[in-house]
Amino acid sequence: MKLLRVGTVGAERPALLDEDGVLRDLSGMVPDIDGVLLSDEDALDRVRAVAAAEALPVLESAGLRIGPPVGRIGKIVCIGLNYHDHATETGAAIPEEPIVFMKAPDTVVGPDDAVLVPRGSVKTDWEVELAIVIGRTARYLESAEAALGYVAGYAVAHDVSEREFQIERGGQWDKGKNCETFNPLGPWLVTADEVPDPQDLRLRLSVNGEIKQDGTTADQIFPVGEVVRYLSQFMTLYPGDVINTGTPAGVALGHPEPKPYLRAGDVVELEIDGLGRQRQELKDA
Repeated sequence: MKLLRVGTVGAERPALLDEDGVLRDLSGMVPDIDGVLLSDEDALDRVRAVAAAEALPVLESAGLRIGPPVGRIGKIVCIGLNYHDHATETGAAIPEEPIVFMKAPDTVVGPDDAVLVPRGSVKTDWEVELAIVIGRTARYLESAEAALGYVAGYAVAHDVSEREFQIERGGQWDKGKNCETFNPLGPWLVTADEVPDPQDLRLRLSVNGEIKQDGTTADQIFPVGEVVRYLSQFMTLYPGDVINTGTPAGVALGHPEPKPYLRAGDVVELEIDGLGRQRQELKDA
C-alpha cells in the first residue's frame, strides 16, 4: 500500500493512493498513519481489504498539500557515510560500524514544503536517502534477516545538512542536521510488502534541473536489515520511528571548489524508484 497524509500543516488526515493512482480518504477507518496503526496488522489488513474493493471515498487531489506520511514520529535515527561512493568522494575511510546520529522529529516537513536556508548558512547541502519506518518494537535483534520483519515500510527522505555547522563548528553533527525543515519526508509510506528488495532501489536528486545524485541502495555499506539489527543493540526502536539510511555520491560537499551549496531560490527534486518524488524550493529562514 501507499499510505500518506494530506491537508494543512498540523491538520493532516490519513489517505491512500490506490493501484490506479486515485487518492482515497482513510479518515473514516483510522485516525492517523502513525506507530499505532503500523503496529496493528489487523487494522492494516482491513485497510488493504477495503482498498482492494475500492470502497474508500475519493479525495480531490488538486491543490491538496501532501504532508509527511508518518505522524507522531518518536525519533529519527540517521546513518552517516553508508555508501561506498559517498565515502570515497568525501575522502573518508569506509566505517567499520555504522555511524549513527539523530535528527529531531520536528525537522520533518512534507515532501513539497519549502526548505529554509538557516540564518548565516553558507554550506547548506542536499542528500537523498531511503527512509525505513519501523512497524514493530525492536530490541536486541539477532540477525539482519530477522530485522527486516520489523520494517513497516519505506519512504523518500531528504537529509538536508549544513556542512559548516556540522563539521566546522565543534561538537557533534547535530547542529548541522537539526535546522528547521531539514527532513522532508514522503510523499508516501510504501509498505514493506511492495518493496521486495530494499537493496535494489535507484535514488536520484537534481538541483535546478541538473542531476547531482544518481545511485543505488546496492552500494550501501550496511544494508537495511543490518542497520535495523545494529541499532536495536543500542536503542529500542518503536513503531513509527524513522531511520535515514545514508546518501550516495554527488552531494555538494564532494564537489571541487567552489562547491555548489544551496541558496534561496534553488529548486531540489528527488525520487526513489517506487517510493515517489519530492520537490522543494529553498527559502531564507
